[in-house]
Amino acid sequence: MGNLSVIGGRVKGFKLQSVPGSGTRPIMAMVKAALFNIVSPYVLDSSWLDLFAGTGSVGIEALSRGAAMARFVENSNQAVKTIQANLEHTALSEWGEVRRKNVFSVLSEQADRQFDFVYIAPPQFKDIWSRALLALDQNPSWLLDESWVIVQIDKVEYKDQPLENLELFRRKSYGSTELVFYMVKDGVV
Repeated sequence: MGNLSVIGGRVKGFKLQSVPGSGTRPIMAMVKAALFNIVSPYVLDSSWLDLFAGTGSVGIEALSRGAAMARFVENSNQAVKTIQANLEHTALSEWGEVRRKNVFSVLSEQADRQFDFVYIAPPQFKDIWSRALLALDQNPSWLLDESWVIVQIDKVEYKDQPLENLELFRRKSYGSTELVFYMVKDGVV
């Protein structure tokens, strides 16, 4: 079960709505805290692309901690409504963009902007994380030369990926959840 509240920054303590049903898996508080301990030196004024955004918890956490903007991509109408409600409740709507679209359609398009962080947390055990990472690797127009791509998976799902433009630089496990960090290879973007 995820902690559906903001754990740091200007809207710390705000409770977030969950998406009705069992189609999303909110990030556990321990994992979210660990993630933001790692990225905290780089969050201020950053931009986030939150893919398979669910409740919007990760992007909203980034906004609460000073990110300049977050774009949430989610295919589920229920999840889109939940993200919009959570942005309104936290008064962060001004800095959030919510797109109801298939993540793979988005990643196949030419980017309209580049992001400092891309967060990928899809449904588990379907190899969707791998497909999304490979799609981003093949279309690095979404990335800056210092961008990080962070994948949240069950640790049994991890496998090495044949990447051209991204490289693995960190893996951290928290219980059964693993965060896998990639960065853009030198000279790619």
